[in-house]
Amino acid sequence: MSSFPARRSPGPAPALTLGRRATEERRLVDRYHVDGDLRAREELIRRFLPLARKLAVRASRGDSLEDVYQVASVAVVKGVDRYDPDRGAALSSYLVPTILGEIKRHFRDFNWAMHMPRDMHDRMMASRTASDVLWQRLGRAPTPAELAEELNVTVEQALELREATLALAVRSLDAPRESDDDGAEDLAAAIGDLDEQYEIVDDRSALAAGLRALPERERLILKMRFEDDMLQHEIAERIGISQMHVSRLLRRALDRLRTIAAAAA
Repeated sequence: MSSFPARRSPGPAPALTLGRRATEERRLVDRYHVDGDLRAREELIRRFLPLARKLAVRASRGDSLEDVYQVASVAVVKGVDRYDPDRGAALSSYLVPTILGEIKRHFRDFNWAMHMPRDMHDRMMASRTASDVLWQRLGRAPTPAELAEELNVTVEQALELREATLALAVRSLDAPRESDDDGAEDLAAAIGDLDEQYEIVDDRSALAAGLRALPERERLILKMRFEDDMLQHEIAERIGISQMHVSRLLRRALDRLRTIAAAAA
């Protein structure tokens, strides 16, 4: 007797299976949207709930999977009802962006560690989109000035939007501290530690006073060099002077700031 198992007859080809699914999907869509058959609606929703769960698992990011799945399931119901078969796209192609859009709105509205006004939500989402666009365009992270220009806001507003993303999540005080040693200290142990950054406050105050004392053109050149991250030859072309002159003005302005800061110390 042969030790090999008997060969099974091959199942339907994948292309035929997909074709049958597409045909059945179209038939159910027509029964619901043309004939008003609510049983066809229920069947369509049932068929696409596994898709909702699959997308919810991918997008949950540590959040409650059941909450995200509930949002995705509601999106399936909305998508089945809002789908327009006359537009030509398959229902499955329409449902994927619909589900993902509902999940993104859920994260935007309910996944913040602290309350933020709706207009801040919307501006932050626009900032993240603009940052992604600039990443692709520049091949690097955009500077605050570049992001501000893309969003048509001030640099200060662009920095505010970037900092707002920190409200998306917070860490527990019981979480371990990030360090190179194997110590098991948690974040709560860091409360009350001296923050060396406080010493910078006086330096910034002195620097602000020094900047106000500089001529307007020197303040502009400092801004273009250190805030807008422009090169000296770019500054020279923008202002209409030589690169050597720009270098002298930068050096003179920095010397003045050092003198003023030393006097204020």
